[in-house]
Amino acid sequence: MSEPSGCARPTARRPIPPERLSDHAALEAGHPPPPAAPESTLDRRLIALGVVVVLGTLMTTLSATIVNVATRTLGSEFGAPLSTVQWVLTAYFLSMASTIPLAGWAAERFGAKRVWIGALFLFMTGSMLSGFSWSVGVLIAFQACQGMGAGVLAPVGQTILAQAAGPLRMGRVMGMISAPLLMGSLAGPVIGGLIISLAGWRWIFFFNLPLGFFAVLAAHKLLPRSHRLQGLELDLRGLVLLCSGVVIFIYGMSQASVDGGFNSPRVLIGLGAGAVLVLLYVVHAIGRRDRALINIALFRERPFMAATSTMLMLQLTRYGVLILMPLYWQLMRGQSPFVTGLLLIPQTLGAAAGMPLAGWVADRTGVRVVVPTGILVGMLGALAYSQFGIDTSVAMCAGALFLIGLGLGATVVPTTVAAYVTLPASAIPRASCAFNSIIQIGGSMGTALFAVVLQRSIAAEAPGLDRSALGPLPAETRAHLAPALERAFGHTFWIAAALIAFTLIPAMWLPRKSGTARHATVAER
Repeated sequence: MSEPSGCARPTARRPIPPERLSDHAALEAGHPPPPAAPESTLDRRLIALGVVVVLGTLMTTLSATIVNVATRTLGSEFGAPLSTVQWVLTAYFLSMASTIPLAGWAAERFGAKRVWIGALFLFMTGSMLSGFSWSVGVLIAFQACQGMGAGVLAPVGQTILAQAAGPLRMGRVMGMISAPLLMGSLAGPVIGGLIISLAGWRWIFFFNLPLGFFAVLAAHKLLPRSHRLQGLELDLRGLVLLCSGVVIFIYGMSQASVDGGFNSPRVLIGLGAGAVLVLLYVVHAIGRRDRALINIALFRERPFMAATSTMLMLQLTRYGVLILMPLYWQLMRGQSPFVTGLLLIPQTLGAAAGMPLAGWVADRTGVRVVVPTGILVGMLGALAYSQFGIDTSVAMCAGALFLIGLGLGATVVPTTVAAYVTLPASAIPRASCAFNSIIQIGGSMGTALFAVVLQRSIAAEAPGLDRSALGPLPAETRAHLAPALERAFGHTFWIAAALIAFTLIPAMWLPRKSGTARHATVAER
């Protein structure tokens, strides 16, 4: 495999001090991490890299969830139904998933620092243009542009940090960056509700600009200069097969709310064609081995396969629930965006309670107990919402939402650690791209799937309401439709709970204990 991008490499004649082998420069040069004392701490350089990565990547997670609380506002503004408005989020996730496979190649070809800063500028451009949108179609297009930049930021940043940390510090480093990112994603609806109430929906996009410029300045100063590999070949055929397959599959799924269900010919053709293209990519990638955009050989590693499968299901249900909750409070309970954001705070508090020791425990005892327990806790919260109605007390809703956040807090960081901890440093760039591609595909599938399920449930219980714009319902209308809406949301949350429970299957294959990095690359097997 080609040597990963990174800092200037040390000369072969000069010995490398053991205490420096964990630095970004040595690891980028391909040196295996030496045995280190368990009590080794995070050095200043690693913490600085983590701060920069969090600054840039936090905006991508905020943008993915801030829009959730604006779903009804956007539907009312543009006179669009849920089946159309959900594409604002789906386009963002799809473009993220489509560009993530390019991140590893681009970082090696042009240098990680250049690619990271360039992606940040692209993200900011898409965010600014989204704020000026004059129709829902234009907003969807600009969100796709924003997602292209977001898709590169996370894998490149994780690659830099994972290689700099080494396996012994992996849990603490991933906890250091995953905690604020997860908290940011959960706090997104709160921030979004506040911004919409005070300044209007356009400022949920303009909000990214000052943060983005600050992140660019920090990256220019703190990120190390990275080596470029001239003439590195791009797997163009694989890019076309994988990206088009994912987009067509998600498009087919989203059409189920428009064309009469999953038995519609257009839906079946979309799902089938997308699946075939993805399978063709798998065949293509097996032939190219380590030269493919996503190295399929990585999935022979049981911890990596189990972690990516678990995160796929977690993201699918996580973003599905994130689109359901604001609609539950606004459509069924008649709350404003600002109050809705405040009512979603218990989920953030639950995650804050569940995360602090997750990375520390994963480094020492593994994740096979921690992650399934978190999944069960989150499932209980979703099951509770399947029983809630228009008169359920706010206290009970807050308690169930706290359980959902608590479950997320106990699963995301340990599962991310499990994906990387047994891989050698040379495999991490492509592994990061594969891992992030799959979890973003899960996010886009979750957004599309739960929008379809909710809209079809509403169509079955309250015909005509499903295709109307998502504007505010008069109190009398909402009271009249309350039983139908309760059944529609209850059915959708039952499906969410079932999918969370299904996540237990791959989670049981996670490693019992954290291992050390293997010294042979996956591609050499």
